[in-house]
Amino acid sequence: MEWKLERTARRRVRTEEEMLWENIMRVLAKDMKQKRSQGSSKVFDAVNTTYSNFKSNFVKRLSAEVPVASSPITTRWQQSPTRDPAGDSFEGEHSTTYLPEASTSVLKITPEKDTLILGSYKELLKTPIKGNFETNNSALHFCKAPHAPDRGRNENVASKGQKCLHELFLTQKVSQWVSGKMQLCEQCQCVWKGCRDEVRDESFHLKRFNGINYSILQPAVKFHLTGLRNDYYLNILDWNFQNLVAMALGSSVYIWNGENHNKIENIDLTLNCNYVSSVSWIKEGTCLAVGTSEGEVQLWDVVTKKLMRNMLGHLSVVGALSWNHYILSSGSRLGRVYHHDVRAAQHHVGTLHHQQAVCALKWSPDGRLLSSGCSDGLLTIWPRDPGAKAQVQPLKVVRQPTAVKAVDWCPWQSAVLAVGGGMKDGCLRILDINTGQTIQTPSTTSQICSLIWLPKTKEIASGQGTPKNDVTVWAYPGLARSGGFFGHRGRVLHLALSPDQTRVFSAAADGTACVWNCCE
Repeated sequence: MEWKLERTARRRVRTEEEMLWENIMRVLAKDMKQKRSQGSSKVFDAVNTTYSNFKSNFVKRLSAEVPVASSPITTRWQQSPTRDPAGDSFEGEHSTTYLPEASTSVLKITPEKDTLILGSYKELLKTPIKGNFETNNSALHFCKAPHAPDRGRNENVASKGQKCLHELFLTQKVSQWVSGKMQLCEQCQCVWKGCRDEVRDESFHLKRFNGINYSILQPAVKFHLTGLRNDYYLNILDWNFQNLVAMALGSSVYIWNGENHNKIENIDLTLNCNYVSSVSWIKEGTCLAVGTSEGEVQLWDVVTKKLMRNMLGHLSVVGALSWNHYILSSGSRLGRVYHHDVRAAQHHVGTLHHQQAVCALKWSPDGRLLSSGCSDGLLTIWPRDPGAKAQVQPLKVVRQPTAVKAVDWCPWQSAVLAVGGGMKDGCLRILDINTGQTIQTPSTTSQICSLIWLPKTKEIASGQGTPKNDVTVWAYPGLARSGGFFGHRGRVLHLALSPDQTRVFSAAADGTACVWNCCE
C-alpha cells in the first residue's frame, strides 16, 4: 500500500526504495569519512543527499533528451555528441520523476572527486539471505572512477560498477524474505485453523440472482495459501490454455493442474529473489514469465522446472507482465515498460515511460492495443509495437480518480476495456476506445482489486476489497448485479478464468483461494 499512501496521505510516507536509499547513503558516508583525512573540510553529506534530491539532480542533466518511447532497433546508431556512447544502452529511458533503469552500465554520480557507479549484475546470489534489514560496513564499497576519460580502464571501471550494483541488490534482498505454500482444503479432514473452527468452511458460497430467488452453490475447490502478499499493485495469478494455474507465494511459484486437482508443484526462486511480483503464461505452451522484486524478468519451463532465460533491465519491482505472441511487456514501479522479443539475443526492443509505478499491463485480444495503468491514476492506450519508432505518442490517455490496477479487455469486443476504481472511487467503468463512450456503475463503496470478463454469460467479475471482500458479477452491457462469490475474509486481490471459460479462480488476502463454477 506504500504507493497509495504516498499519494493520498497528508504527511510524507517513505517508500521501500527511499528507505533503502537512505541506508545505502549512511553506509557510503561512513566509509568515505574513514577514507578521507581527518582535516578535510568537505565530507559526504548523507542527510542532505536524499533519495528525492538524487533523482531530481540526475534528471536535470538528462531530461532534455527524453522521448516518449524509444527502441534500440532504430536509435542504437544515434549517439549524442555530449554523452559517452559506452555508457548508454537504452536511449530515452530517463524519467522526469524516477530513477532510470537499464541493463548495462548506466548510472554515474559524482560527489566531490569520487564516483559511485552502478552497473548490471549477471551472477545470481548463490545463497538465500533471510531476516530483517541490516547493513554492514563491509556490505557496500565506494568505487572510484578515473578522473579523466581513459578507454584502457573501462573494463576495470565496469567491473567495479558491477560489484557495487551486485552489493546494492544484496542489501535489498535482506529486507524481507517470506516462504510460501499452497495446499488443497480437504474439507472435514483439513488441519487449517479456519476449517477446524468451522468458520470459513461453511461460509463460502455462490449466489445467482434471478429476480427475488437465488441459488447457493459451494466452490468446486478450495485452497489455503501461505505467503500471499497483501499488495494491491502485484499481479501474481494466471491460468493458461493448458489448464495450469500459476500463483506466486513468497519466493516460489506454485503450479496447480486444473484437470488433476490433487497435483500441486512449485518452482523455488529463493536463491534469486526476495519475492515473485508477477506471473504471466505465454499464450501457447508451458513457458511462464516471472517478474521478481529485484527487477528481473525470467522465463521458466514449468514441465522441466528449468530457467530458460533471465532478462535484466529493470531496477525495481516488476509488478505487471503481458504477452503479445513472442513480445513480452514488463512494467516496473519506477515507471518503465520494456518490450522483450524472447526470440532475439538482444531482447529489448522498446521502452515506454510513465511517471509513476506501473501496476497494470494488458494487450488486447487481437494484439493491436496495449493498456497500461499507473498508480497516479493514468490509463494509457498504446499502439502495437510502440517502440518501433524513435518517438511514439499514446493513442489515448484517460485520467481515473485512483490508481489503475484492475484492467481487462473484452474478449469479443477488442476495443472495449473494463477498468475498476480504487478505494476512493469504487466504480466499474467500461470504455469503448473507438467511440470514446463510457458506461459506469454506481460506487461499490469498496476497492476493486481485480477484473475478468466471463464470455459464456456475457458478464464481468470484479474482486472487491473492504468492507465486502467478495467477487461481484455484473451483467453486460447494463452493469446490473447478477450474482457473486462470497466467503473470503480479506480483499480479493486476484482473479483468473479457466481456458474453457466456465470456472473462476479467486485468491484473497486472508490466505484463501477458491475455484468457482461460474456458468451453473
